[in-house]
Amino acid sequence: MTGYTRTDEKTGLTWRKSSYSGGDQGQCVEVAEAAGAIYVRDSKDPDGASLAFTPAEFNAFTQFASELDA
Repeated sequence: MTGYTRTDEKTGLTWRKSSYSGGDQGQCVEVAEAAGAIYVRDSKDPDGASLAFTPAEFNAFTQFASELDA
């Protein structure tokens, strides 16, 4: 999977967005990793709120989401 990365100067987090997200169509999220947390935010609003998950929570969510797509 390819995509792009962007480092937020305020937080120092490096945000990633997948090339599978469909470009600039407006329904994309970005993900960043830090010690013990995975953050998710709306790519259209990089200065807005983000959600923080433990790695186990994020893993459970992505597994659940992939089963919906099957």
